[in-house]
Amino acid sequence: MRIRRAAPDITTADQVASSRFYQALGFREEMNLGWVVNLVSPSNPTAQVILITKDAAAAVNPDLSVEVDDVNAAYEAVRATGAEIVHPITDEEWGVRRFFVRDPDGKIVNVVSHR
Repeated sequence: MRIRRAAPDITTADQVASSRFYQALGFREEMNLGWVVNLVSPSNPTAQVILITKDAAAAVNPDLSVEVDDVNAAYEAVRATGAEIVHPITDEEWGVRRFFVRDPDGKIVNVVSHR
């Protein structure tokens, strides 16, 4: 399995102010679903910041997103370690297949592939 990108997921109460801040650092808005905004570096598209108010489909917000080329293989590999799956593998309506897993330090990792 290959990692395509990794980006921090930042929970924010003021998405507009946070977005403006990161845009002042040079990021541009790539996607905005209202509850989540994805900001991307124009010169390095794998350098990203994700701003979340409240995840639309999961009970918790992730701390980190890791995009992989095969989310099913990643799911099986993580399950084999005994790690806690926090959000089951799901095809989301916005075009991704993902699951959340808790890392050894308690951080929630969103493992995702685009469909």
